[in-house]
Amino acid sequence: MYKYLLQSVEDVNWFGITALLIFFGVFCAVLVRVFFTKKSTWEAKARIPLED
Repeated sequence: MYKYLLQSVEDVNWFGITALLIFFGVFCAVLVRVFFTKKSTWEAKARIPLED
């Protein structure tokens, strides 16, 4: 059923390209956040499960 629906849509390859660009953008944003966040912030978050 989905196969026939996607065949009827022209330029269906843009869906894949759009999904790839969204994934790449989010991945880069996460990398930037990880590399530019102070180490003390990550250490404080790592200790949260151990606190009573």
